[in-house]
Amino acid sequence: MKRIVLLVATLMVWAWPSYAKDGPRKALCPVCAVRGEMEKEVVRAHAEHDGKAYYLCSKNCKKEFDADPLAYARPKLPRPLPDFSVEALDGDVVNQTLTKGKLVLLDFWATWCKPCVYMMSRLQVLYDAYAKKGLMVMGVSIDDGKDRVKKIEKFVDKIDVTYPVYSDARPTPAWHTFKVKAIPALFLIKDQEIVAQWLGNIDHADMESEIRKHLH
Repeated sequence: MKRIVLLVATLMVWAWPSYAKDGPRKALCPVCAVRGEMEKEVVRAHAEHDGKAYYLCSKNCKKEFDADPLAYARPKLPRPLPDFSVEALDGDVVNQTLTKGKLVLLDFWATWCKPCVYMMSRLQVLYDAYAKKGLMVMGVSIDDGKDRVKKIEKFVDKIDVTYPVYSDARPTPAWHTFKVKAIPALFLIKDQEIVAQWLGNIDHADMESEIRKHLH
């Protein structure tokens, strides 16, 4: 019996990936974190990007990470604002030039996303508090379909949002340009650069702190 236990233990040591010798046994999986899962998990896979190591909870998460590492890797900040365009609810098309000379909090959301509803209520509070001090809030809905505008308008009226809201229904969606994998996803823009961003489980106090810092 002791020999069997010893054999099993030996096999487990050899089965554990070699990177676990140098890396943590548990870590925050970057793919799961984007989805809002903030608990450390047992490391089952490993990836590298731009000279940095990332520890993942499964082979599937590693596959997703490897397919688009920029969407999950720790972002370089500040970084250049990508070109993008969205539609106002009246049909006018606006692009990244709208953000010139402004501090802009860009929020990707959808009518079917429950966490987005709570986030929008928080954004309304920030908008009310800091709009006169120079903060611009842009809510960009990723809803699709021919009736998307009516759906967005009805939803916005229901939750009483007064900051500008747009539809992301261009041939090249803005959410794709920003490499958004989960919503809500927020980006703070200043001087044509992304100076802060929040994905997954968002710290509202940290967001307000960043806004206050960049308003000065």
